[in-house]
Formats: sequence, C-alpha cells, structure tokens
Amino acid sequence: YYQVNKTQKEVRIMWDLLEKMIKLADEKLSVPITCKIRVFPEIEKTVKYAKMLEKAGCQLLTVHGRTKDQKGALTGIASWKHIKAVREAVNIPVFANGNIQHLSDVQRCMEETGVQGVMSAEGNLHNPALFEGCSPPVWEMAEEYLEVVEKHPPCSLSYVRAHIFKLWHHTLQIHQDLREELAKAKNVAGVAEVNRQLKQRCQKEMAKDESEWTKTRLPFPHWICQPYVRPPPKDPNTENGQKAPETKAVSVKRALEDGDGSSDSLSKNKQKKKARNPNKNFCPELKPKYIKCEQCGNPKGNKCVFNLCRGCCKRKAFKEVADCPGHGLRFKTKALKQCNSDTGGGLTNGTVSTAVHDPL
Repeated sequence: YYQVNKTQKEVRIMWDLLEKMIKLADEKLSVPITCKIRVFPEIEKTVKYAKMLEKAGCQLLTVHGRTKDQKGALTGIASWKHIKAVREAVNIPVFANGNIQHLSDVQRCMEETGVQGVMSAEGNLHNPALFEGCSPPVWEMAEEYLEVVEKHPPCSLSYVRAHIFKLWHHTLQIHQDLREELAKAKNVAGVAEVNRQLKQRCQKEMAKDESEWTKTRLPFPHWICQPYVRPPPKDPNTENGQKAPETKAVSVKRALEDGDGSSDSLSKNKQKKKARNPNKNFCPELKPKYIKCEQCGNPKGNKCVFNLCRGCCKRKAFKEVADCPGHGLRFKTKALKQCNSDTGGGLTNGTVSTAVHDPL
C-alpha cells in the first residue's frame, strides 16, 4: 500500500494488476493460490476486493480484520464484521485473522464470522501453546523453541532473539537487566544461559506470597505465557486527563539541525554514532561542501582527473581509453598491456588501437 491518497484511476490500475498476477499464477502453477488481505474501512469495498481475488483464481482467502493503518500503537481491534461480510459474499474457504489471543477466541471467531479457519500472529508469538489451550511458563516454551533451533539449523540469531523477546515481553518488564544480557548473547548457548537465569529468578518469585504476583496488573503472573494488549495511543492534546495548553509545533528534525551538536539535542541514533566517534560533527554548517560533477551534479571525486563523479568518470575513461588514478580506473594501462602481449603489437604513434569490452 502507498501512504498517499489514490485517485479512482490509480486504484483501478492496481486492482487490474493484482487480478492479472493472480490469474497468471493460477494458470502456471499446479498448487492452489492463496491470498491474505487487510480490510478497507468500508465493508462494501472490502467485499468487492475479495470477489475480484476470487474471480482471478484465489482458492483460499485469509482476511485480516484491520486496515493498513492499524499497526503499532494504532493496532486496535480487528473487525470481525468485515470478515463475516467477505465470508458470506464468496464461495471459497475464508480464514480469519485478528483478535485471536486465547483458544476460546478461535471457536468464538468461527461462530461469529462463519469462517473455515483462523490465523494467529502476535497471540501465537507471545504464547506458542495458544492452540493447545494452555499457558505454560515462558522458560519452558523458550527451552522447547531453542531445541527446535538446534535440531533444524541454520537459524539466524537475530530471529532467535526476536522470538524470545516476544515470548518474554511481560517478564522482561520486571527483570530488565536480562533484556541487555539477551541482546549481548553471541549464540544459542548464550540465549539458553539467559533463559536459565530467568527460570531461577521466576522460581524464587513463585515461592513468595501471591500478593507479590498481582502488582503487574496482568491476568496471570508475568512468567506465564499470555497475550500482550497494546495500550491505546495517547491523545497529544491531553495531559493527565486534562486538555494541555496549546503550543506551537516545532519540527524535531529542524530543531536538531539548528542545535549546537550537543548530546542533549541529538536523536538517539546520532547519540550512538557520537559515542562511537566523539569527533563526528552533525552541524550542517560545518560539514564539508562537495564540488559537483560537471556532468550530472553528484559530488565529484576529490582526485578525479576529469572532475567527475565515479559513474561519469568511468564512462568517459572507457570512451577515451584513459586512466583515472583517483577512481582506480586503468583502461589505458590495461589496453597497453594487452597490446604488448599480442604479437604484432597494437600501439601506433603512442595511441592505443586494441579493442576493449564495455565494462558497463
């Protein structure tokens, strides 16, 4: 999806393209074509979109009951009404996606929408045992997951960390130092060691009075696998439940550029760069001014003999069979070597007459 408002013509072009893609895939492939979509705000438009996909050759459709804008802090609740409308309008199997946080939600969703199946993303990431109808301790799920990783290599460590962070979301709010330890882990064994530490800490907490468990305001103790419900976004015009005084909006980016480069005025990303390189300067006025290439306007090479950028220099040097030490181009030198190695030469009056293949 593009993050801009489209005209009806642009929407029609996009829908036509999608229809052609699915038709072609359906004709050329021997396996069934499945699609997954998000809904439009309007139920009618969502139904029309689903019918177009069915007509094109889609044989199973999954409908995520959120719009393209419902992400991150704006995730909100998925609309089962949209999913139900699609299910009633098409003749192919429909799966529902959205609001599946417990096994009981599966049956409720299928009853309310009439779909043939459901998908779960975040609910399953926070509790991989969701479809078993249980909520085990997080370290048990982590141990089982790490066993699978070891049994079926290779698996990028970044993927492993991402899954563990989801699994441990609630308990890392309590044991925040283990978040950093998990981030520092260099291999699966390192992740398993952090999991062992987490297990020991949580087992000590389990031995304490139950009143200590309820301080997190979660339905279960923090070490139990359970869904994460994102808090609704805060109204920028309110503060502590009251309307905040109006202030003039100031561009954060502009404020950073206008600052003196101190760490207090830099973004987190720039502060990290500053920590790695204390001499790095973020003030635009003090940044070096680059001389433009004479042909395209990009910055030219500082040592280019033609005063061009690398791309333009390469084309010129190839065309003229010349060298540019500044850009490491040796067309003339290579041509001379080729001439000298060939019997009969190829060097006449100091000019090169050998053929050179276009590197571009």
